[in-house]
Amino acid sequence: MALQGLPAALTGADRPLIMGILNVTPDSFSDGGEHLAAEAAIAHGLAMQLQGADIVDVGGESTRPGAQRITAGEEQDRVLPVVVALAQAGVAVSIDTMRASTAVAAVRAGACIVNDVSGGLADDEMYRAVAGLGAAYVVMHWRGPSSTMDRQAVYDNVVADVVAELGARTADAVASGIDPASIIVDPGLGFAKEADHNWELLRNLGSLQTLGFPVLVGASRKRFLGSLLAEPKGAGSGEPRGMRGRDPATDAVSALASAAGAWGVRVHDVANSRDAVLVGRAWARGCA
Repeated sequence: MALQGLPAALTGADRPLIMGILNVTPDSFSDGGEHLAAEAAIAHGLAMQLQGADIVDVGGESTRPGAQRITAGEEQDRVLPVVVALAQAGVAVSIDTMRASTAVAAVRAGACIVNDVSGGLADDEMYRAVAGLGAAYVVMHWRGPSSTMDRQAVYDNVVADVVAELGARTADAVASGIDPASIIVDPGLGFAKEADHNWELLRNLGSLQTLGFPVLVGASRKRFLGSLLAEPKGAGSGEPRGMRGRDPATDAVSALASAAGAWGVRVHDVANSRDAVLVGRAWARGCA
């Protein structure tokens, strides 16, 4: 499916796209503080492009469980210099934000995707703002802010409920003027979801595809992978696997998501996930 708002080089890919994660934050769950300085963030974004990232997703506000919001000014001070530099260097940039004002500023600075983890629920102005930008728009499944989302992980049927709620969000987005050809959906793994909810959604990506939009999968280094890989209590500490120790499991998810027809995967470890999506594509086709 050809998406509106993306550079032409990204619209004809015959494999899932790789969205590299660039957190310009002090407190993100995996790599908070590593790329807080603009120079470090820009260097990391350029490195991810060399490793094979099709898109670099720049975010200035942590959405880890329990995270508190920052001001729009602080968010924009963190991300805009990075967006400008990467876009000028020819990188396809996504802005990871829940704020319409940040989305507008970032797209004007060169971003081509607005990646909204709230699916438009955190800012009443988001849909109208995105409708006027001409950028692609990621609508993620979300039920509330990071500070309360763990209490909202209650579903009658997680797949049916997420599909229905994403359907409502995308319908509202289109009614507000957003081109349906620019919309991408994301099941929001880890957001108001327990481990079994995440696995059930991954097992049923086809149900998400019935919405008629490309599907982005963001499992990278998340808590449910760490829990899966924890050492048995009798053999070790029983603690979840550390962040970078989750990358091989992330790669496995990337391969399986590719085989299931995902449009893209959002990852920290770009090079290995790029290999993984190629394996998944070949698996699904029965050929390279």
